Amino acid sequence: MDNATHINDFVVKFANVNGSGSASANGLFARAILRMGVPVAARNIFPSNIQGLPTWYEVRVVEDGWRGRRGGVDLMVAMNPQTWEKDVAEVDPGGYLFHDSTKALPPSRFREDITTFGMPLTAICNAEYSDARQRQLFKNIVYLGALSALLNIDPTEVDRLFGEQYKGKETLLASNRRAFGLGRDYALEHFPCPLPIRVQRCDRVGDRIFIDGNSAAALGCVYGGATVAAWYPITPSSSLAETFAKYCRSYRTDPATKQKRYAILQAEDELASIGMVIGAAWNGARAFTATSGPGVSLMQESLGLAYFAEIPVVLFDVQRGSPSTGMPTRTQQADLLSCAYASHGDTKHVLLLPEDPTESFAMAAQSFDLADRLQTPIFVMLDLDIGMQDWLTAPFRWDEMHRMDRGKVMTAADLDAGRDFGRYLDVDGDGIPYRTYPGTHPTKGSYFTRGSTKDRYARYTEEGVAYVDNMQRLLRKFETAKSLVPQPVITKAAKRTKSGVIWFGSTGAAMAESLALLEQDGIHLDRMRLRAFPFADAVGAFIAAHDRVFVVEQNRDAQMKALLVNECGIDPSRLISVLHYDGTPITARFLVREIAEKAHLFNVTPLRKVAP
Repeated sequence: MDNATHINDFVVKFANVNGSGSASANGLFARAILRMGVPVAARNIFPSNIQGLPTWYEVRVVEDGWRGRRGGVDLMVAMNPQTWEKDVAEVDPGGYLFHDSTKALPPSRFREDITTFGMPLTAICNAEYSDARQRQLFKNIVYLGALSALLNIDPTEVDRLFGEQYKGKETLLASNRRAFGLGRDYALEHFPCPLPIRVQRCDRVGDRIFIDGNSAAALGCVYGGATVAAWYPITPSSSLAETFAKYCRSYRTDPATKQKRYAILQAEDELASIGMVIGAAWNGARAFTATSGPGVSLMQESLGLAYFAEIPVVLFDVQRGSPSTGMPTRTQQADLLSCAYASHGDTKHVLLLPEDPTESFAMAAQSFDLADRLQTPIFVMLDLDIGMQDWLTAPFRWDEMHRMDRGKVMTAADLDAGRDFGRYLDVDGDGIPYRTYPGTHPTKGSYFTRGSTKDRYARYTEEGVAYVDNMQRLLRKFETAKSLVPQPVITKAAKRTKSGVIWFGSTGAAMAESLALLEQDGIHLDRMRLRAFPFADAVGAFIAAHDRVFVVEQNRDAQMKALLVNECGIDPSRLISVLHYDGTPITARFLVREIAEKAHLFNVTPLRKVAP
């Protein structure tokens, strides 16, 4: 069979069983290629149970630096008999299949249009190890060794990673080296190495780092001045709070006295966690919680309190497959509406929409300034793909001259000088009142924090005029937020066009590649990446300037489209939904296919220049 040669441009997918210990070996595979200077995009697709169900790890080796999933597989490492047929079917024609051949399979289980490499992994491990658990764990390292030979991965890079991982654990280091050598030697002896798809050392990684979005956001919380976190564990957000705790032990502990300058509480449930955060924020601390869709549902009433009492809290929503329990370990962008309008009554919340871990860090830090400035809850909308996957991303930047923006806070000196303090009094038309911290002054500046209706001086009232006055001020504040939140990124197509595309969040990883491929097919689209809600005026202007605008999102009900229609007064017929919601990260192939088909349907073509 003739196989095309693809150097630094292919997809390897590992099909394993959860709990088999494969995650460590698969991660070493991706990191070894990175150490050779070749960019990778890795995705872990795993079940929500602890052990026994199928799990997949997909590594895209891509020198061009695309960070999204391509779609399709060039080499399938099939280690799970339960998913064999599905895994084999996923390999592109002309691709490769690597499997454990200890137990022979009939020819009907294979495909004639792909090349198969069978290696008796179980037999090798049974002969080498007596302990059952060692046989299982080291089988992963054995196939890692075989892949290093097949794909031309430098074994010295794997050995360096072993040394880093098992530093001070010489027995484990030696045994992993032994297992790796067994696999590599077998492949070199029995298979044509390397394959036409292979890795070649280059220098395309640059200064980028390999990190997941939850860790990035947790570090952003430290830089943003957060000192209080309260949360209830829920996938896929738990690691954000856990990593924040780790960072606090390093950076929020006094080196001399060992005194902890932070408070982290694992609450009994989501209702308690948001209550703790609201209490801490009211008292002047920068506080946050991390949760996912079900947690947001439970926090609704408290979020309404924070909105109406105007308390600056931050909430990280790491979105997952929904509704109900849904798919806890799958990704979606399905919490937009539930967060934008969280709670009952007339309520609107600020949403930040990071694209990758770099923006997760930056927006996490920024969210606390925004919460203080606007005196309102701020949602940072991550998803599982950003939060729990390792991304090759730009290094984090921080302005050492940055100082926390605490917003409009009236001091004791201001009060002694006779300044008029009304907790809900708008003095300059931006909708944001002044507040005081508890204990600011012994006799002045106090007020009763309430979730019921009040006047400008926080006095309880049910008068309609006072209520309307307060609600209109909250709308003015939301309008002010438009100029403070991250602005959309707008880019013109290479050729003039009356069609555009809008996306947000982790979808951007696949969008970049799909737009380049669409241009090769003559489909040119102006593009806009949304970074926050409320929408800047430029969002409505962008849509108005185009006859048709594709809206790409990872949910069933076109929630972003609904927000655009509702908030910008857009004619829904101008917006063409491109929806992906099976729980896996969206791929470039899916986007190209969907947009191309819809572009043909709506006759989306570039504008032709008319000769003078």
